[in-house]
Amino acid sequence: MTELEAGRAGTLAPVHGGAALGRYRDILIALIAFAVLASLPLFTGSKALLDFVIRCSAYGLFATSLNLLVGYTGLTSFGHGMFFGLGAYSFGLIMQKLGVPIPVAFVATLAITAVIAAVIGAICVRLKEIYFAFVTLAFQMLIHSTILSWASFTGGDQGLRGGIPRPAFLGINLANHVHLYVASCALLILGLLAMRQIAQSPFGYTLRMIRDNATRASFLGIDVWRTKLTVFVLAAVFAAMGGTVMALFVSGAYPEFAYWTISGEAIFINMLGGVSTFLGPMVGTVLLLLLNDTVTRFTEYHGIVLGIVILFFALGLRKGLLDFVAEWFSQRRDAGEGR
Repeated sequence: MTELEAGRAGTLAPVHGGAALGRYRDILIALIAFAVLASLPLFTGSKALLDFVIRCSAYGLFATSLNLLVGYTGLTSFGHGMFFGLGAYSFGLIMQKLGVPIPVAFVATLAITAVIAAVIGAICVRLKEIYFAFVTLAFQMLIHSTILSWASFTGGDQGLRGGIPRPAFLGINLANHVHLYVASCALLILGLLAMRQIAQSPFGYTLRMIRDNATRASFLGIDVWRTKLTVFVLAAVFAAMGGTVMALFVSGAYPEFAYWTISGEAIFINMLGGVSTFLGPMVGTVLLLLLNDTVTRFTEYHGIVLGIVILFFALGLRKGLLDFVAEWFSQRRDAGEGR
């Protein structure tokens, strides 16, 4: 038995070593990416470029969190935008009503979102496929209606007025545009790194098993409902991080942040970038924002142009851009090895 255990340990050691190496590699890449983004203000004085990166941070966190559900678990949510809106409104209201330090408000926002997501998810994840999708949409419409009707608290269709207080903390002043930019980049990199570790963990591979065959996963002893609920709550928390960044960027929160179209944008982003690669949603975010910013300068019919782009990816490539590139490189590598 001792020899067998020793042999098994010797077999598993390279696996654990490879996982640790991959984790350190991800951390190194994250640090390099943050250093590049944080140094951008040193090389350019373009406020428009910094604003673009902040918007990419907000939508990138939001879209990547949706991919935890769609790409890794096979749960297509039509109402994921409710958590983006919840993050923006929760953070803004906490800062306006309570005046607590920003880190406290940020943690409280994530906690509130997690609790609400647990309640909603406990109902939704029991459903399958199209029923799950439409029930999440129904909850989003409920939250959006609550925001509109509770005008004394949320500001109604005018949104949160009066701005969001930004008291300095630890030498960081988010009222300063450069400080806000660096903080947004830090949240983006930390959020992406955390989601990457989740996707590459045993829990992430359990999500893939449920996506491919939930019945078999259940037979193997996996609690499918609890696993789906856990990833639903995690995805909601990361979406709320994106909503918080957006609230700080616009110094407010608006009903559009929780409207069903925001969920459609997240799905569109994943279609553009791809759902089978981790960075696909980030690529899709950059593409969508560039398309919006470019097309709206030349025509008011930007919806038609975006519709044509959707048809190109859906009918032409039949996958997201990064998925297409990854598959192309894989085919080239396999062809080279075949020779």
